[in-house]
Amino acid sequence: MARRGMMKLGMSMRGLGYHPAAWRHPDVPADGTLRFEHYAHNAQMAERGLFDMIFFADGIGLRERDEPRGSLARSGYELVEMEPMTLLPALSVLTKHIGLVTTASTTYNEPYHVARKFATLDLISGGRAGWNIVTSWSEAEAKNFNREQHLEYDTRYERAAEFVEVVKGLWDCWEPSSLVYDKAGGLFYDESRMHLLNHRGKHFQVRGPLNVAGMPQGRPVMVQAGASEPGREIAAATADVVYAAADSIKAAKTYYDDVKGRMAKYGRDWDDLKIMPGVRTIVAATRAEAQAKFDRLQELTDPLVGLARVYAALGDLSGFDIDGPVPEPQREAEVRSSTDRIMQRAREGNLTIRQLYTQIVGGGFYLIGTASDVVDGLQEWYEAEACDGFNILPPYLPGCCDDFVEFITPELQRRGLFRTAYEGKTLRENLGLKPHVNRHEAARAAASAAAE
Repeated sequence: MARRGMMKLGMSMRGLGYHPAAWRHPDVPADGTLRFEHYAHNAQMAERGLFDMIFFADGIGLRERDEPRGSLARSGYELVEMEPMTLLPALSVLTKHIGLVTTASTTYNEPYHVARKFATLDLISGGRAGWNIVTSWSEAEAKNFNREQHLEYDTRYERAAEFVEVVKGLWDCWEPSSLVYDKAGGLFYDESRMHLLNHRGKHFQVRGPLNVAGMPQGRPVMVQAGASEPGREIAAATADVVYAAADSIKAAKTYYDDVKGRMAKYGRDWDDLKIMPGVRTIVAATRAEAQAKFDRLQELTDPLVGLARVYAALGDLSGFDIDGPVPEPQREAEVRSSTDRIMQRAREGNLTIRQLYTQIVGGGFYLIGTASDVVDGLQEWYEAEACDGFNILPPYLPGCCDDFVEFITPELQRRGLFRTAYEGKTLRENLGLKPHVNRHEAARAAASAAAE
């Protein structure tokens, strides 16, 4: 039996694409991440394809290591790019419907900063803002913010949970009817409907109120990507959208049921959260053409960049013949299980070093083929209720975004799996989420009902 409803789609627009050789592709502008026109084209194309949102998985430091030496200079992956909270308001002027989502770290921001910026983006865009909640984890980021090491795991998540609650509280400081603008009576706002936050917690003390109000969505859509135990709990309690990572229906279904199964204890319904795994798509008119596109990307991978992808598990292999067998690990494993899996793959496949790193570079959840092939895969996951839609991770931009809109969107529509027009004006409406109810307005309504 076919699943009811339409799948949700996000287009992840970070950098030049999700393949480390994307910048070398002949159809990719190598300097695209520093050109506004590159982002504008991709955003407008995604909107033409009726995507729910575009997404920037932002970082605040160079997290790629120069291991082995020289590899970083040959990688165009996540090195230089525009700051998204400056970029997204500009893109909002060039689009009308598509959601605008980006990352803001709970580790190296203050809640008031984040609440104010995203509230402003929601106003500028007419209700299309979304905040991707992350905890920064790398030493590279820590060293950009007065620290030698990043915060330890439990502290990061404890801080994140409190951070989110403060931001939500700030967004609710002004009830929807608080701003009356009564010129004749001389009253700008209703004092009974503006509230101080007066938060005092372990990590934050925030008085409030926020000096932004009247957001079209009530509050921006809240997005998360955590797969950890505390991350799943925060998602079940708070998130509107989760970007998930899985390479099989079984794994995706297990994650989906686990996170959604936690929601009832927070008073939330099953459909109050949209779970969207990441998938890389390469599509063409024929399977052979699609495979050739992928193979071309693989061939463009610089050997040092490939060796960087196995460095954490195997150490520096740059002194070995890359067309020779994979040697024993040259360093103590950072993550023993990862090293063991990679060595098992190399031994069972009798792989050379080049073959091993090529497999890893081209790994992840890929769907490669004709529009029918790709949609078969998307439909299988969706109808198995392993997801509510997908976050598309284009291997290279703008080509893979353009191809998705040209080939895949029409096939999804033909099968009745995807919209033919935007349903609403806001991101929340297009995602099929309930309207946000301000906590103070809800308390007022409850008190009034109890008094009757």
